[in-house]
Amino acid sequence: MATDFSETTATEAVVQSFSGTRDERLRQILTSLTVHLHDFVRDIEPTQREWEQSIEFLTEVGHMCDNVRQEFILLSDVLGVSMLVDAINNRKPVGATESTVLGPFHMVDSPESELGANIALTGDATCVVRGTVRSVDSSAVPGAVVDVWQADEAGYYDVQQPDLIPDRNLRGLFTADGEGQFWFRTVIPKFYPIPADGPVGRLLSASGRHPYRPAHIHFIGGAEGYSPVTTHLFIESSPYLDDDTVFGVKKSLVRPVLQVDDPELAERYGVPNPFDLIEFDIVLDAIAESAEVGA
Repeated sequence: MATDFSETTATEAVVQSFSGTRDERLRQILTSLTVHLHDFVRDIEPTQREWEQSIEFLTEVGHMCDNVRQEFILLSDVLGVSMLVDAINNRKPVGATESTVLGPFHMVDSPESELGANIALTGDATCVVRGTVRSVDSSAVPGAVVDVWQADEAGYYDVQQPDLIPDRNLRGLFTADGEGQFWFRTVIPKFYPIPADGPVGRLLSASGRHPYRPAHIHFIGGAEGYSPVTTHLFIESSPYLDDDTVFGVKKSLVRPVLQVDDPELAERYGVPNPFDLIEFDIVLDAIAESAEVGA
């Protein structure tokens, strides 16, 4: 005889409906989702209208997604889910560079660039970023690849204003030298808001939260035999370091902008003296070490 679907029997009935799922991992996910979602509904006891508003909100989130904008990722970001997934999937040995979210603007391939290249196609690139790619045992990693992208001095990426900003502005793909060193010229990026003209923006406003991210430069560092790391360099003087709306800041990734007065060094880097300097090493963990940590 069929069992009446009620507050008491609901969860078990839905869980049992997935019992024939052949994929064991999928069955585990659907079971856990059902249990936690039902517990959430019992906890808040939504009205019928509140439930309808929730469906309408998620529908609008979907309608805001296109090949340039992903509102569901934005929702995941502001709820801290993106960073939680990142943390679970990037458990690193002590000393390795910490990871953070990829972000929505790694949308095009960065152009291959010579060491020391100016990645700013517009603006006054008087800032030098330099670092060394090394392993957790402090050994240099020659030939490591460093992918870089960032916003400009006004807080915009090239893909956000294609009619005003040149394609692939402030993007570069560098190969470290024989000592694992890399360097390039750029501008100091500005803090900026995530897109706030959609349902996620309204959610932030309704909950009294701002939409801003602190100033940062994105990096992906990798080399054969090492686990790649997706990370940020955060500018020490930037607002919103303590309340990044996507929870991406880690203290180990914050760096100061140094004021350097050294004519010979300025000439070497091809910038006017004095100049700004940011130092950011990337520390990779060997694949075998990563597998051991995640085991």
